Amino acid sequence: MHRAIRWHHIGARRRQYALGATLGASAVVVYHAWSGPRLLLADSTTEDWGSPPAIVARNQTFSGHAQRLGDAAGRVNVLQIAPPRTSTDTSPPSQTEGHSGLDVKVNLPDSPSAWSNVTDSVAAAGATITGFDFASVREKITGAIVPSWVRMLPGYIHKLQDELSMAPWSLSWEIWEEAHNPEINPEITWEANVRISSELCAEEKTFLRNRRRHTAKALARYLGVPESELHPEDVPVIGMCGSGGGLRALVAGAASFLSAAEDGLFDCVTYSAGVSGSCWLQTLYYSSIGQQSHATILDHLKNRIGVHIASPPALLALVGQAPTNKYLLSGLVEKLLGVPDADFGLVDIYGLALAARLLGPNNELRISSYDLKISNQRLYTDAGQQPLPIYTSVRHEIPDSAGKVESMARDARFTTKHFDWFQWFEWTPYEFFCEELDAGIPTWAVGRQWDAGHGKWRENGFALPELRIPLMMGIWGSAFCATLSHYYKEIRPIIKASGLGSLDALLSGKNEELVKVHPVDPAVIPNFALGLRDQLPAACPESIHHATHLQLMDAGMANNLPIYPLLRPGRDVDVIIAFDASADVKGDNWIKVTDGYARQRNIKGWPMGAGWPPSTNTDEATIQELDEASQASAETPPKPAAGTSKYLKPPHKELGYCTV
Repeated sequence: MHRAIRWHHIGARRRQYALGATLGASAVVVYHAWSGPRLLLADSTTEDWGSPPAIVARNQTFSGHAQRLGDAAGRVNVLQIAPPRTSTDTSPPSQTEGHSGLDVKVNLPDSPSAWSNVTDSVAAAGATITGFDFASVREKITGAIVPSWVRMLPGYIHKLQDELSMAPWSLSWEIWEEAHNPEINPEITWEANVRISSELCAEEKTFLRNRRRHTAKALARYLGVPESELHPEDVPVIGMCGSGGGLRALVAGAASFLSAAEDGLFDCVTYSAGVSGSCWLQTLYYSSIGQQSHATILDHLKNRIGVHIASPPALLALVGQAPTNKYLLSGLVEKLLGVPDADFGLVDIYGLALAARLLGPNNELRISSYDLKISNQRLYTDAGQQPLPIYTSVRHEIPDSAGKVESMARDARFTTKHFDWFQWFEWTPYEFFCEELDAGIPTWAVGRQWDAGHGKWRENGFALPELRIPLMMGIWGSAFCATLSHYYKEIRPIIKASGLGSLDALLSGKNEELVKVHPVDPAVIPNFALGLRDQLPAACPESIHHATHLQLMDAGMANNLPIYPLLRPGRDVDVIIAFDASADVKGDNWIKVTDGYARQRNIKGWPMGAGWPPSTNTDEATIQELDEASQASAETPPKPAAGTSKYLKPPHKELGYCTV
């Protein structure tokens, strides 16, 4: 049994090689004829299949599919349904669209597309590098040493070019074939619709009920009291979040969350949320690499981040050889071939490099494609055994800009953004949602195109697979898509520490000009709000009804702490624990930035004016501001009489690493 399973799972090319080595070339020919691309015929019986795909469903009717396939193929088709899944499996949505594997050919668009642009670029790079005479360079430039990996570039480029050629049995061909396989990507047969509501989705409500049982036990252990003495209504909903900050936030956040876990506090948490590097941390935690252990994640990081994510030898080796090349490039191939007008840019390359460095285990043979979809993380949350992760990004709304995404990016670079704002988008294992739009889609449907609230089916009757995590890691951490003002905030501590006060004063005075410039275009995903003008809130910006794609970027441009999603109505978070690893944690008052959000949504209990006091404050001003913040909260007692303030004067003007 084990041998049969292993033979079934090894690649088709490897099976041919194995037969050739043992039985000769004739066996390969026979095997190729037998195991060639088999059509997904609905009237096929198990005797006709060498390895029949079982399309699994529960309580679903496929008669519409069979009838449509029968009309197309001129025969009566009967689709074989596998036995119902157990209660632990996720029931797919209703099926209303016919799906056929009769046309498995890849039809590349005649007009220029993202895929052709990428392949042409690879070909051009290969031609340029191949024609470069490295030997003459060493002879002509005295003392210059050409790294060995540079001399290997032609081989890497040519191999990548071959794998992206879409020739039969090439890597891209194999990826695209599997993108149409319901066994590997069952979501391609599921019907997806936009959910328009301000409430939480049904899956998250179920999670909250299940999670409360776990947090009640954990809180009793944490407080050292018998569980029987803890009333369910007394169990608070705790949200724990990590800040943005790239690798700095990833490493610091892993250590902070580990400390909370060792103390028993993390088990009491209902939600975890992240920005930028903290999103990468959550990705690792809910994967086979992190194994739901922050200690394991830290060990993994020690072994992986010693090499720069953009190191050419390491990156090219992972992208250019099996099994990691398929693991990393699958999402890119599916996006570029499935959405011909999709944009491909620096953010996509950045996400690929991040995944190669962070999502690759030390033993590359242990990679798991199951880790590449956020919706699969529900395995760890459905029963409430782990906190629900929230991943964040923002869309920069610029009023009066053109509706097309290309012109929006162009106009946004050097135009004044008066009254601009950021729309927050969030991912959970259940839903991709925007609170400002009061609309969301299933997480497994992110990446497909939309019209009037319904996911579009492709010509072959299938939808695209879920957008994979490597591409989204680039979106979550795309701080370089920020304005120049954000760029300067990241490096300002270095400039000030270097004694360049005059330069700091000059650049700070130009902030109004710096916020007008976006040097790098954000990444895009298909816009699910198209065609919903009459169903979305009236306050929705006009551009959302015209843009074919959503331009998403690092949420740290709006707030480097993911507090907004934790305050969403229905989640009813009582306590927020924030680990801030921002570049200038003393100067960037991200907690105070939340005040505007709390006012806009009339959130009760938020401590208005809280956060780090400005360094220019006197002790008396700081005490007064804290008292005013206390008064502004609806849940706090009245201000004490003069001279009896409970706040002590800070002993130092500078904040320490942990200031309460």
